[in-house]
Amino acid sequence: MAVDSTIQSELTEFIVTSYLFGDVKRTPLDDEDLIEAGIIDSTSVLELIEFLESHFGIEVTDAETVPANLGSVSALTRFVAGKRGVHESGLKALRRQ
Repeated sequence: MAVDSTIQSELTEFIVTSYLFGDVKRTPLDDEDLIEAGIIDSTSVLELIEFLESHFGIEVTDAETVPANLGSVSALTRFVAGKRGVHESGLKALRRQ
């Protein structure tokens, strides 16, 4: 679980810094809908995807750009952890070859 909490902390920090201008009093709850709460909009989603790809070393496909993956801090955490797990196991398989 430590990895998930690290991912969650990094995502929350990015959201507060990038979209809430450091206003920690407005930090979203883990399951709060980021779009409905007015924290991110369609343009912000593109920036968020860029952050996920560069910071966490994952690829986000168009098909994965859905609220179930990107709609809240919890959803983002699960998505990144899942993608990193797939990525890590793929790397391990390549190393064994």
